Amino acid sequence: MDKLKVVTIEDRIPKLKEQRKQKANRRLIIYLSLFFLLVLAVVYFQSGMSNIKKLTVKGNYFVSDEQIIAASGIGYESKFMNIEEKKIEQKVQTLNEVALAKVKRSFYNEVTISVTEYQRVGYIKQKDDYYPMLQNGTMLPPLKKGDRPVNAPVIMQWEEKDRLEEMAQELRKLPEGIIHRISEIHQTPADQKSGNVTLYMTDGNEVKISISGFSERLGNYPLMLDQLKKGEKGTFYIGISSRFENYAKQKKGDRSETER
Repeated sequence: MDKLKVVTIEDRIPKLKEQRKQKANRRLIIYLSLFFLLVLAVVYFQSGMSNIKKLTVKGNYFVSDEQIIAASGIGYESKFMNIEEKKIEQKVQTLNEVALAKVKRSFYNEVTISVTEYQRVGYIKQKDDYYPMLQNGTMLPPLKKGDRPVNAPVIMQWEEKDRLEEMAQELRKLPEGIIHRISEIHQTPADQKSGNVTLYMTDGNEVKISISGFSERLGNYPLMLDQLKKGEKGTFYIGISSRFENYAKQKKGDRSETER
């Protein structure tokens, strides 16, 4: 049999000392690393390094960046790590024009606020002022002097205030392509059936229609145009049944009545 190799205590002591020394060094490195990380964290949070470096607003058209940032309650002095996305989104959504807000944080200390605005479905004209009306029926303060309505019809001298929200609800159901075709909306004169309106279209035609079922019936307007002869203009009467009267025939009929 091979002789067993005997290791004496004297031989093991240096190895044990070395192992203890290595463990102590590792602990020291870990403690020092934690200490420096803690110092860095304190420096980061107490200095401007933790502030927001870039603040971006997206998706807004009518509401300015400044209005949205002011409503959010944050700025370049705000601490990046203290940002609470849900609370900021709720604050931005208190703006009348904002339907939805989304806040996103990204490296390095960048915050992006993306908004979806309510569509402006019309502008109510009162004297010389134009009041934007949103798709939820909210009427905003008048446009600044010199500003003109864009991408939505002008609602002229509307008398029946209780019908405005109904009108707004119908307009918001229309595709943008059709809304942009409407230049002006007039209530039908008082001596005719209440709830009827006359639309003056950007293509030169008129449409007489009731508010009830307005969006569904007017949705067929492009198809009706396709049935006209090239260059033909006139008035569409859209209801349960629809018909078209050419302007030329209307003028001829007016002349005939005058001659009588």
